[in-house]
Amino acid sequence: MSRLDAIGFDADDTLWHNETFFQMTQAHFAELLADHAERDHLMDRLLEAERRNLGIYGFGIKGFVLSMIETAVEVTEGRVPASVIGEILAAGREMLAHPVDLLPHARETVEALARDHRLVLITKGDLLDQERKLAQSGLGDLFDAVEIVSEKTSATYARAFAPEGSEAALMVGNSMRSDVRPAIEAGAWGVFCPSELEWELERAEAPDHPRYRRIAHLGELPDLIAAL
Repeated sequence: MSRLDAIGFDADDTLWHNETFFQMTQAHFAELLADHAERDHLMDRLLEAERRNLGIYGFGIKGFVLSMIETAVEVTEGRVPASVIGEILAAGREMLAHPVDLLPHARETVEALARDHRLVLITKGDLLDQERKLAQSGLGDLFDAVEIVSEKTSATYARAFAPEGSEAALMVGNSMRSDVRPAIEAGAWGVFCPSELEWELERAEAPDHPRYRRIAHLGELPDLIAAL
């Protein structure tokens, strides 16, 4: 039995696919604006808009769509056709309606750990969209608590793990910036489970810390926890 009481899970690209749909939509966005901007330049402009708008729109699909529209207006110097704006909005609606596709080992790992630990889902993004995905995932009943936040900080993890204390908790996720480093700062273990696709704004250096671990996939998590 592990000495850990609470296990925190990230959601997007840790339990289910997410970045794949953003990448597909970005490819469609590039096609729509192909007559106005070269693809790499357009993606750089879009990333700049996303970074600029995080503090206003937050994380999630809706903010992403607004950043695409803003970028389209900028690169066309205000001449973007209404039909293109319509296509961008339609792409956003399609993303919001996309079925949830669990990642390998997600279900069995969560089910196994739920037997002996308090599980907390800690995710950021749009409230309605994250609630929808959790409900469709079929994993919702396995979590003792759900935290949907605008940003993940050390205070976020201290609050989420408050009943047990951060020193008896572990957070696993695919983002070094949001899931690993602030959890370690809060006193918990931080486990990096890399995803196939990574959003540039979530990148950070791996911490040189005794409470940091890396796994190849979620299937390795139960054995890791048992060994701590």
